[in-house]
Amino acid sequence: MRIFTASLATETNTFSPVPTDRASFEMAFYAGPGKHPETPTLCSSPIVALRKRAAKEGLTVIEGTATWAEPGGLVQRQTYEALRNEILDQLKAALPVDAVILGLHGAMVAQGYDDCEGDLLERVRAIVGPKVVIASEFDPHSHLTPKRVAACDIMAYFLEFPHTDFYERGEHVVELGLAAARGEIKPVISTFDCRMIQVLPTSREPMRSFVDRIKALHGKDGVLSVSVIHGFMAADVPEMGTRILVVTDNDKAKGDALAEKLGRELYALREQTAMTMLSAQAGIDQALGVRATRQDKPVVIADIWDNPGGGVPGDGTIVLRELLARGVTKVGVATIWDPIAVTFCHAAGEGAVIDLRFGGKAGPQAGEPIDARVTVLKTTNEGWQSFGPSRVTLGPSAVVRIEATEVDVILNTNRTQTFEPDVFSNIGIDPLAKDVLLIKSTNHFYAGFAPIAAEIIYVAAPSSYPSNPAKTDYRKLNRAIWPRVADPWKQPISPLVGEISQSHQPPLHHHRLGRRHFPPERRVQFFRILRPARGIDVLPQPFGQFRIEGIARLLESREGVGVEHFRPHVGIVAG
Repeated sequence: MRIFTASLATETNTFSPVPTDRASFEMAFYAGPGKHPETPTLCSSPIVALRKRAAKEGLTVIEGTATWAEPGGLVQRQTYEALRNEILDQLKAALPVDAVILGLHGAMVAQGYDDCEGDLLERVRAIVGPKVVIASEFDPHSHLTPKRVAACDIMAYFLEFPHTDFYERGEHVVELGLAAARGEIKPVISTFDCRMIQVLPTSREPMRSFVDRIKALHGKDGVLSVSVIHGFMAADVPEMGTRILVVTDNDKAKGDALAEKLGRELYALREQTAMTMLSAQAGIDQALGVRATRQDKPVVIADIWDNPGGGVPGDGTIVLRELLARGVTKVGVATIWDPIAVTFCHAAGEGAVIDLRFGGKAGPQAGEPIDARVTVLKTTNEGWQSFGPSRVTLGPSAVVRIEATEVDVILNTNRTQTFEPDVFSNIGIDPLAKDVLLIKSTNHFYAGFAPIAAEIIYVAAPSSYPSNPAKTDYRKLNRAIWPRVADPWKQPISPLVGEISQSHQPPLHHHRLGRRHFPPERRVQFFRILRPARGIDVLPQPFGQFRIEGIARLLESREGVGVEHFRPHVGIVAG
């Protein structure tokens, strides 16, 4: 069999001030055809898994480009299109193929493209035709769109958060993709919208048991794969939110029923899943209390929203400034993103004592810069840390110690969240010698740090991450979800959706409809459809929102859309 594989991935925070361009991909990870290392990155596991199986099974594996950018803001349009076309051209050159198996993320958004992965997969399908198997692995902090489901035969997402299973799930996708290409299975995809968005860590209950039950379903009674798409709340895209995806062996009815059953169970758990999150002050109070009774291990404070893995800069100073104000003097900090400060430290050299301004440069939300006299303890041209079987680069880095303390701060050039304790030890800091380890990560750090921590404390300090979806100014979200709506299941679904604008010249018969069905204070509104999609209850628009309540029929014309109602108590509420 001939198998084409490639990987194009990043996670886009559409609210982030950090743009993503070609250099962002090349700085984090870029491997041309056949140049991928033997260890996988977060989203390129299928390439490594296929390479390992090729010799044993007589497969011909054609490797395309594999690239990853650290999560950030919108991807530059030219960058996305160039990388997409690079992979598509490689696929065309590889034809004929029996299967295409990709490593994607699922939350990439570019200028002009709300659904990069859907766009890529749709184009892949157009190239290979309807009979070639298309399979892909995804990160669960992503979005599920109809375009992706239509293009793919097999989709599977990491089940764990932290994502300790990314290689295992890559092998899972490869196994199913090859089985489908051999004709041994006929995969069918079912999905269910949970109408919610929430933090869903599998390192704690109730998600631990929920995911364990999902794993037990695999390979039984025709169920090939089950995934939970957590969603990514930092993206303003129509399909943002949590979903269940089930792949069955040609049993759509079973898949639909199972997806709905699991989805409703997950919705019922929605208020129990998130970690306890404290303010910076309360978190430090708790850390000092723990340290007073537990001095054998450091306390870990996770600054969860200043997390580069969520697309923010990662140069926040709020928690560190509070630790210094409280007189905490034995602290390890991983990391503060500040390429300028790194340059100054490299120029000064190891052992130099300098006055340094660091952190707080990308924006005011996560704190002001810290000005301190520091000793440059260490400089390196490439700091790094482990993440499962992969190696994550920090780029040129430096360690500085703040005067009259043992507060050691890792400054890095390549933005990255904290994954493992070796982020400290690789650059000369003994993490076990500190009272407090301050790290920038939401939960990916957990597997590595839990064994060395007296306690893990989650601190929700201010940052540029939109951490409260109930209040975030989403303009493209196309349906009611919890916690924005107390009970989204009570919301009716209208028969039409799209990006819309007000019609400047609604047809005359629509005006008559308005007068007939509405009192003067509740005139019917008219809208022009720009991009039809699927049914929702709330339609976003440049000047507000409107909701179709009750039973309604949309009347289309060349000029716009009117709404005819069948019950007099039902109307449009315009906002």
